[in-house]
Amino acid sequence: MKAKATLKQIAKELNVSVSTVSKALNDSPEISEQTKTRIKEYAKLKNYKPNVIGLNLKNRSTKTIGVIIPNILDSFFAKVFSGIEKIADQMGYNVIMCISNESLKKEANTLNMLSNGTIDGFILSISEEAQKLHEYGHFQEIINEGTPILMFDRIAEDIVCDKVIVDDFDSALNATQHLINTGCKNIALFSSIDNLSVGKLRVEGYLQALKNNNIPVNPDLIVRTDSEDDLKNKIGAVLENNKVDGIFALAENDSVASLRIGLKKGYKVPEDLSIIGFADGILASRRLSPSLSTLSQYGVEIGEEAARRMIKRLESKNEELPYETIVIKTQLRERESTRKL
Repeated sequence: MKAKATLKQIAKELNVSVSTVSKALNDSPEISEQTKTRIKEYAKLKNYKPNVIGLNLKNRSTKTIGVIIPNILDSFFAKVFSGIEKIADQMGYNVIMCISNESLKKEANTLNMLSNGTIDGFILSISEEAQKLHEYGHFQEIINEGTPILMFDRIAEDIVCDKVIVDDFDSALNATQHLINTGCKNIALFSSIDNLSVGKLRVEGYLQALKNNNIPVNPDLIVRTDSEDDLKNKIGAVLENNKVDGIFALAENDSVASLRIGLKKGYKVPEDLSIIGFADGILASRRLSPSLSTLSQYGVEIGEEAARRMIKRLESKNEELPYETIVIKTQLRERESTRKL
């Protein structure tokens, strides 16, 4: 079967914009007759068929938002999607969810596939591979073509778009300060997300809390990796070879591993060892004994705010609507793994 061309392919081959191709195929008076003829003939030659959902022109809308998340098994991303879907449904929009599985290639292919008139805008959190390589050109390309993007949680500072984030730095600073306030002086930091922007910000918050309290940084108590398995292998050594009375873990699985390994090594929690972890999944809060003190990221609220902001942009008549970075505050949920003040 002969493959059908897309608007983007035609635009690339003829060295014109996607908007010009769309307008020419719809007999817009803004396009010269010569250009219209050239584009229409080429489209016919390449077996182009209009997208039945719509061409995503400024005066047309699919009422559909594309959502790309890195990992469907992460409870945080599941909560964010739940919030997006709730608000989208209330405001008459459909949602298409795709999963990048932390892959740059899959992320870019998904953007390319859905940006040809299938959706009106994207809400996404950047894949680990894209952040590791600092490769963000695929986002800028989509924005340049006129499709808005909103980033949440993991973002690219250099890409100008709407963003909804957690106060990662302040949250980490406050969590570490809480451990200090409860008497901890030798606080380990465990991270399996050192490739991610959020991981780096959380490390900075931890270091700032130590500095604020004149506590020297002990490199032997800090483990920063991009692999959960690698982290698990190193946690035990840190607890065996150092005096540790507190742990700040930068992701949910990191905190669960810290608790389990700490108990296995003979620590009493929280009498000997206090633990605070980032993210507030069911495993951390309900299925562990003792239960983990965590920083709640309010995933549902992040999703709701992201959907509201995206729909506001899609429906705004102001093409120069300023971009916003919305910061959602976290909350420390004290449970059994930390001593009381």
